[in-house]
Amino acid sequence: MEIIAAYGTVMVILAVIFGLYMTWGVGANDLANAMGTSVGAGAVTVKQAVGIAIVFEFAGAVLAGGNVTKTIRKGIIDPTQIINTPEILVYGMLAALLAAAVWLMIASAKGWPVSTTHSIIGALVGFALVGIGPTAVNWAKIGKIVASWVISPAIGGTISFLLVMSTRKLIFDTENPLKNAKRYAPAYIFLVGFVISLVTLFKGLKHLNVNLTAMQSFGAAICIGLLTSFIGWLFVKRVKEDLVADREFHFASVEKVFTPMMLFTACSMAFAHGSNDVANGIGPLAAVISIVNSGGEVMQTSKMPAWILVVGGLGIVTGLITLGYRVMLTVGTKITELTPSRGFCAELAAASTVVLASRTGLPVSTTHILVGSVLGVGLARGIGALDLRVVMNIIISWIVTLPAGAVLAMMFFFFFKGIFG
Repeated sequence: MEIIAAYGTVMVILAVIFGLYMTWGVGANDLANAMGTSVGAGAVTVKQAVGIAIVFEFAGAVLAGGNVTKTIRKGIIDPTQIINTPEILVYGMLAALLAAAVWLMIASAKGWPVSTTHSIIGALVGFALVGIGPTAVNWAKIGKIVASWVISPAIGGTISFLLVMSTRKLIFDTENPLKNAKRYAPAYIFLVGFVISLVTLFKGLKHLNVNLTAMQSFGAAICIGLLTSFIGWLFVKRVKEDLVADREFHFASVEKVFTPMMLFTACSMAFAHGSNDVANGIGPLAAVISIVNSGGEVMQTSKMPAWILVVGGLGIVTGLITLGYRVMLTVGTKITELTPSRGFCAELAAASTVVLASRTGLPVSTTHILVGSVLGVGLARGIGALDLRVVMNIIISWIVTLPAGAVLAMMFFFFFKGIFG
């Protein structure tokens, strides 16, 4: 208690700096791969992707990011054993933020699309092992996370594979692909609006005192889906047939129909990402602030001040602008060749999988889901359409993430304990 009274302000300042660093890593890695499919498919430029992210990622973080922070703290480690020594938890949270941020910076520089969720979880486990003890770790939850390395890409890949097959049957393998693309486009765009609003309504908004039942959430999501479908229809009906381009590539005009559709998925993915993953950076930050402000009380949950969400949003957007292009290139161009229709299917599949995960409570990673969805799109064209060397590197980086975060957090924990203790 005396340590927190003496160094509380310094601890909060460090937590804010490390929180910004961590959310910068989230933007450089996680958001970059969320936008990578849109860039790789040629639907948006890198500059446009950054513009979309600034608006929608920030909106997602600030409007719908407030309800997810408690799960990072409460679900993975049990801090009840250190209630009388709250400074241990502060050291641990600072170490976890710094460890995850450093690993994300290394991964982003290499162009590896790793999981920011699993980076912070690995870091929390590392701190808990040396700072509290092995019994403080929820090993059953860790087992679920390891299982999600297989489950979440498999679900995302299966849905994207089915979506590609549906576009083939309904649009590409018909006598008039352009006419059918315009006919079915509003239905696909409806799915985007419906799925993303469902993610937000299920996962966020409680801090805004918007508490909806499951049926009310479905009703609101249907209304939002219909609205986005109408707006999409206005865009799509303006697409004209380009006979010159069609001579070079038979489906050039059809792909132009999917380009405005991908704008919807890009905006949606940025918003969903902001609402879901801002917690990875600001959860430990909120924990430090609540402990310091309460004079050392270790609470299982804490009120989320709005300014922390703003800090998270700023950090994420800055990360995308400064280093995000490397991961964008890996996801958008190196795994498989993407067109607007394939990219659309991958992003819609990823968003749908996030909805399933949020309702079942699986601690999945948006990165794993999206990469799995891109793999599914590639597999729809045969195994030869995938660059298996790139895929192997990505899988290895996923496996390394949890232990890398843990080892770094152990080192930083002893560092902070030495400084303040």
